[in-house]
Amino acid sequence: MTSATHRSAERIGSTELGPRPLPPLAEPRAGRQPETVDTVLDNGLRVIAARHGAVPMVELRLRIPFAGEDPGHPARAEVLAETLLTGTRRRDRVRMDTDLAAVGGTLQATVDPERLSITGDALADGMETLLDVLTDALTEASYPEHEVSGERDRLVERITVARSQPRTIAREELQRHRYGDHPFVREVPQAADVAEVTAEQVRQLHREAVLPRGSTLVLVGDIDPERTVRTVRRMTSEWHSAEAARELPALPEVKGSDVRLVHREGAVQSQLRFSAQAVPRTDERYPALQIANLVFGGYFSSRLVENIREDKGYTYGAHSAFEFTPGNGTVLVDADTASEVTAAALLEIRYELGRFALVPPSVAEVESARQYAIGGLLTSTSSQSGLASTLMNVASVGLGQDWLSEHPERLRAVTREQVAEAARWYVPTAFTGIVVGDAEQLGEQLRGLGGVTLP
Repeated sequence: MTSATHRSAERIGSTELGPRPLPPLAEPRAGRQPETVDTVLDNGLRVIAARHGAVPMVELRLRIPFAGEDPGHPARAEVLAETLLTGTRRRDRVRMDTDLAAVGGTLQATVDPERLSITGDALADGMETLLDVLTDALTEASYPEHEVSGERDRLVERITVARSQPRTIAREELQRHRYGDHPFVREVPQAADVAEVTAEQVRQLHREAVLPRGSTLVLVGDIDPERTVRTVRRMTSEWHSAEAARELPALPEVKGSDVRLVHREGAVQSQLRFSAQAVPRTDERYPALQIANLVFGGYFSSRLVENIREDKGYTYGAHSAFEFTPGNGTVLVDADTASEVTAAALLEIRYELGRFALVPPSVAEVESARQYAIGGLLTSTSSQSGLASTLMNVASVGLGQDWLSEHPERLRAVTREQVAEAARWYVPTAFTGIVVGDAEQLGEQLRGLGGVTLP
């Protein structure tokens, strides 16, 4: 019978004659930068159009800042996103779907506390139809009563299910722990609030908040960027506003504090979620912090994964990642564990945070993470959909194609000393967070560790 004991990567790579030598990491190829136009139209809409002619398609991304202070805003925003594309004065839902299908096109709308997002694609020669359907919805969406009531009822069911899921509970509890009653916390509305939304409330929200000024449209594909911008300017001429779309208010700084245990009766698994303040993507320290984060927990070969997944077997997956909003950046660390090893996993995460701040990453760790970061960026932007999404991600924090093109060189220029300096952001006392699990099982374990507030 095969032994179930853990084998390290070194042992796996060994033979009776000794270890198999690994080839050195090759330098990633430099990506070819797409022809891009980045401009702001008279109506305040920022348009980024990039030529990527791999296939005769075009990818579309639209971001409309969509924050709201009203406690009822999240519910109305969810219903709006579900019904935005269900009819206009010119087209009913069937006609919208038929027109899109004729050009191999799709459009979908989603919303969160920060933005209303519309994503889509079509054959390149059908781009005008895609834009026509989009602008029709942006300027003439009618929100028919029967569509709003039907989608609202389905949304209530989905939200009820989502709110019972451990990951949703953990995310909401972390948000509340980090940011109190800030609008960013209200990611999933209450089902009861959604049930009360009316078609007229959705129409009013559309008039007040679906605005071009401050919004961003990205188009990537087998297109002529200059001609595409002219087409967008012509087709969105009726979409205008004096006011700007609503940006999310500035987030408070995340401060280190005790972890809070959130009781979930009968849970056999626990969700561990931790966060600390980082830097915005625009900060000159970000490239070093990006590499440092990969070494700590940002990819499969990281210290955190090697410890609590590969060595200890406490979790199937552990992750460390950034979350960016305009002018702000935080680092998130998460893992899901069985209840009986929750305290042990928390102890190991704290240990790895402390070790990372005190024991600088090795040359090999830095180089591996650097190559992964550069290769990952080039891979993610090699497809039309990947480039469109990446351009939108950097545009949302005020950056553009130039920053994206130059980022591999910034990563190559990062020194080991800079990564070691960035690793000091991971000192355990900088973090706060929550553990969601059954307090009856976890209370005594976590009390013994200290630094945990019990319910």
